[in-house]
Amino acid sequence: MAPPKLTDEQRRAALAKAAEARRTRAEIKELLKTGSLTLADVFERAETDDIVAGTKISAILVSLPGLGKIKAKRLMEEHGISESRRIRGLGSRQRRVLLDLFS
Repeated sequence: MAPPKLTDEQRRAALAKAAEARRTRAEIKELLKTGSLTLADVFERAETDDIVAGTKISAILVSLPGLGKIKAKRLMEEHGISESRRIRGLGSRQRRVLLDLFS
C-alpha cells in the first residue's frame, strides 16, 4: 500500500505537527527528570492535551528520577501494564497504582 498523496502544504503541516509533538514530549520528560513535574501533574495534563495523552507510559516512567529502563519494565510487568500502553490507555486501577507508588 502506497503512502497517501499529500500536497506540499499538507506535508509541511504534518511535519510541523510532528515536530511540536516531539518538542512537547521532550519537555514533559525533562521536567519529570528535574522534579519540576510530578506523575500526577502529567496525568492531569493528559486529560486536556492529546500529545501528552498519546505518550507511552514507559517513556514517562523512565524519565522519573531513580527509575531506569529495567526498573520501569519490571514495575510495568508487575502491575500488568503493557510496554506499548499510552497514558490515555491506562486503566483506573493502573493509574492509581502508579500514583500511589510515585506520590
